[in-house]
Amino acid sequence: MSETEQRNLWLMEDDEHLKQGCIIDFHKCSGNGGQKVNKTSSAVRLIHKASGLSAEDTRERSQARNLSNALKKLRLRIALKIRNPITDSTPQPVLSPPPALNNVKTYSTALALMLDFLLASSWDIPVAAQAMNVSKTKLTKLIFRDPAFLLEVNRGRSEKGLPPLQNPVK
Repeated sequence: MSETEQRNLWLMEDDEHLKQGCIIDFHKCSGNGGQKVNKTSSAVRLIHKASGLSAEDTRERSQARNLSNALKKLRLRIALKIRNPITDSTPQPVLSPPPALNNVKTYSTALALMLDFLLASSWDIPVAAQAMNVSKTKLTKLIFRDPAFLLEVNRGRSEKGLPPLQNPVK
């Protein structure tokens, strides 16, 4: 199985399978206002064994909700950080309709593929848009919709000596 297929499999697998590939650490942390501080181990840290990436969530009192939130964060971190080369067998990201931010599986997969195409295009927005068969405007709107996506695109552009993208519409 290629690296691209492996990454995309991690992004699309159900929470139970993704969780099985992780080291899970439950720990105590302080909460807002000091309630239940150091009384329950509701904070969750996940370390994905195959990629070495980690995610953590401590916002909720519920360990189960923190685990669910940490899994969502891990999927997005995998999408943002693991790049794969574009080949003839690389699928086009599904961008019509635009991937829903609240469906973390399909969104993270589309995000990963868009970043792969951007990297292959040396972070040049018009070239990447043409390779993905979308307009430059549509790709730009998708980038500005997610602050983490924008940050990663601007990081890549900076490495290539390109200016950061700036939102023309405020």
